[in-house]
Amino acid sequence: MSLLQTVLAFLVALAVLVVVHELGHYWVARWCGVKVLRFSVGMGKIVWSRRFGPDQTEWALSMLPFGGYVKMLDAREQDISTMPPEDLKREFTRQSVWKRIAIVAAGPLANFLLAIAVFAGLYTYGMPEPTARIREVPTASAAYEAGLRGGELVTAINGETVRNWSDMRWKVLQHALERNPVRLEVQRPDPVDPKVTLNESVSLRLDGLQTADLEGDFLAKLGLDLARPKAVLGRIVEDGPANRAGLREGDQIMAVDGKPVSDGLAFIEIVRKSPEQMLRLTGIRNGQEFSATVTPEAFSRNNETVGRIKVEVPLAPEMVTAGDAPVAALGRAVAKTWDTSVLTLKMLGKMLIGEVSLKNITGPITIADYAGQTARIGIISYLTFIAFISISLGVMNLLPIPVLDGGLLLYYSLELLTGRALPERFGEMAQRAGVGILMTLMAVAVFNDIVRLMS
Repeated sequence: MSLLQTVLAFLVALAVLVVVHELGHYWVARWCGVKVLRFSVGMGKIVWSRRFGPDQTEWALSMLPFGGYVKMLDAREQDISTMPPEDLKREFTRQSVWKRIAIVAAGPLANFLLAIAVFAGLYTYGMPEPTARIREVPTASAAYEAGLRGGELVTAINGETVRNWSDMRWKVLQHALERNPVRLEVQRPDPVDPKVTLNESVSLRLDGLQTADLEGDFLAKLGLDLARPKAVLGRIVEDGPANRAGLREGDQIMAVDGKPVSDGLAFIEIVRKSPEQMLRLTGIRNGQEFSATVTPEAFSRNNETVGRIKVEVPLAPEMVTAGDAPVAALGRAVAKTWDTSVLTLKMLGKMLIGEVSLKNITGPITIADYAGQTARIGIISYLTFIAFISISLGVMNLLPIPVLDGGLLLYYSLELLTGRALPERFGEMAQRAGVGILMTLMAVAVFNDIVRLMS
């Protein structure tokens, strides 16, 4: 069932992205007066088609469910010698270079507009997100050096408002690429009177990050982690170690073997590392201090032996949901799409100069896996996934590689500068080179996908 859901989620996302991209080409081609012969979802042999509209455009589904295309009346592909004059006027190569640029650029632009529309809708609706509250900070970390200790709520970075944890992560990542320090505005409880909130500013250095760190959980490298709730016990399984030790639902664990426990995740980590070892617990029950001893039973998982006491420990972080007015949401959506596009280009540039590993190139298998995962989480995560993939598709198609939209835009830009079209032979050679580049990138992507599956 999980595999079927993954496949369906991937195919739906792919169909949406392809249709939107090709509709961009189609609508602008029609607006520019170019005759469209076929609109195909998928590549290869046509398995279903129907003709509609005044031009009897063929709308088709093709065998290979990867990509799609809009086939226009084009003298380079069809014999136009017997066509009536009214059709010749609508032939693609006879249009002005500006119209050809508009038609080619419309596909990637449609992908960006889709992302903006999705983000704007989500921002208007309001997405539940963990707050940007920081967990206890390790002493040997950049965050500790900056003065953070844990429990702080980050409200702004370099003067830009931080709404939630993912917002904070995104803003830090943008500066981490350049290794520039960031200034965090935080709220923290007064150590003298916890009911009083202090507003402070700290400078977090990012120059200790390595390029490889950006490919994983770079916030953890800085000592930043998402705050978790206190170690309050939930449902306790009968005949488990916790039940035999006399622990009760609602107990808050304050210390283990005399060492303070910061939160529920810290308690779970201690238990996992202590199979068959007696632990002395100190906690609070109904406002009164209590103590107990428990011995986690050994449990084998993924060739690793860990401890467990068979009790639920809720770990859901503090959440916030805030919807924007439609105009504000649209502005945030445009900014998010722009920032994501710029970040994607920066990462590609660092790949070219060797600062970022080619292992970050993902192929259809990994994308399908992400589609399935986000679909299982919920519609908001799935729509967010589609928005990000749409941006990536738009950016990739604008790269100046022959056979991609960006390659055609490069041709037409040179035509604008020189006043004449590029020689046909040059175009054919560039097309072959472009196919070679794409095949190489696809091979790297599939190889990375297989390595991820095996690991």
